[in-house]
Amino acid sequence: MKIKTKALPYEKVMAKKRAMHRNPLRPMMLLHALIRMLAIPDLWRVKFRYERENFKSLKDGPYLILMNHSSFIDLKIASKIFFPKRYNIVCTTDALVGKEWLMRLIGCIPTRKFVSDLRLMKDIAYALQEKKTSVLLYPEAGYSFDGRTTPLPRRMGLLVKKLGVPVLMVETKGAFAHDPLYNGLQLRKVQVTATVKELFSRDDLETLTPAEMDTRIDEAFSFDQFAWQYENGVEIKEDFRADGLERILYKCASCGTEGEMVGKGIHLICKHCGKQYELLTNGRLEAKTGETEFPHIPDWYRWERGCVKKEIEEGTYSLDTDVEIGMIVDYKALYMVGSGRLTHGKDGFHLTGCDGKLDYSQSPKASYCLNSDYFWYEIDDMISIGNSDVLYYCFPKKKGVVTKTRLATEELYKMVKPRRKEKAE
Repeated sequence: MKIKTKALPYEKVMAKKRAMHRNPLRPMMLLHALIRMLAIPDLWRVKFRYERENFKSLKDGPYLILMNHSSFIDLKIASKIFFPKRYNIVCTTDALVGKEWLMRLIGCIPTRKFVSDLRLMKDIAYALQEKKTSVLLYPEAGYSFDGRTTPLPRRMGLLVKKLGVPVLMVETKGAFAHDPLYNGLQLRKVQVTATVKELFSRDDLETLTPAEMDTRIDEAFSFDQFAWQYENGVEIKEDFRADGLERILYKCASCGTEGEMVGKGIHLICKHCGKQYELLTNGRLEAKTGETEFPHIPDWYRWERGCVKKEIEEGTYSLDTDVEIGMIVDYKALYMVGSGRLTHGKDGFHLTGCDGKLDYSQSPKASYCLNSDYFWYEIDDMISIGNSDVLYYCFPKKKGVVTKTRLATEELYKMVKPRRKEKAE
């Protein structure tokens, strides 16, 4: 999947009229039927099946539908489960670029990922209450990097309480193993399944507090796809299964060097110290010689997070890289405005470029997570920052920094959040 791009000077992009807000449309049935038909071949290839827990029908909608986010097949799964019921889809702004009206007719509700969007709550309520359609929401917002839950927004329980409609939960298994983000869009032969259950009934909406709802949502989104693969004996035999694994595991667990890891074929190798690991068919890592520090990939990822946190605490963390810059200010194109420099540290992000015309700073308090992606729209690995006026899409020339920057963003936010509470008290 690609995105429409257009080279344009920075000052002309900034002068463009911003996209107007539009209320969500009731999804066009013909388009939903077409999506359902187009999804059939891919779902057949993964032998998709699903089951329902603790409810029998969808007659009592509309619902708020929460779903974990693993890969592009998630949308095809939803089309299978809920067709012919129509539902709106909360999606990221870039999904509408170059095809705004088609996506709106499908029922898309655009929002800026990890940017405060006060209209989103109103748009979801409008679809549920005025259009009488269910709404599909991916609370994680971004695909999982390591097969575990991406941080969820806080106070989800309060949102559910205010919307006042029953909530369904769709949990997929195998979707991440079939198409993990790090693997460069190479599909593996893995069966994909899903479980649909009622997370909150109408009675729950009356009796549970927002805090109790948050706890239940957190529990529903507590999963580990690599653990699921290992525990269920799922074999991934493709000889490209380790391609791009250095995107996640960017720091050598043996020598501690960053940016020297290479995932290729079935191996992960550190070019600095020569340590070599094999990604086994069961999803575990095994060192070819010496100790296997982290057989379980999410444990390695968790260790990297701890290293980033320590750097921040010691004042040694920093990102400084040249970038190519794209901007979104409307739904017409991703405007490529030239080169620049992106830095990140305890004071947040600082992006400069376009011959000194661009100068944007973003506080660590701005977001609890970072919009970052691997091979974004088949362009390159990407870091996105911005606000309600403009989004900046940065493609680092320094490789292997996307994951560490996301981890640092999350850890910096955790550190500034307590200070905000203390100040309020």
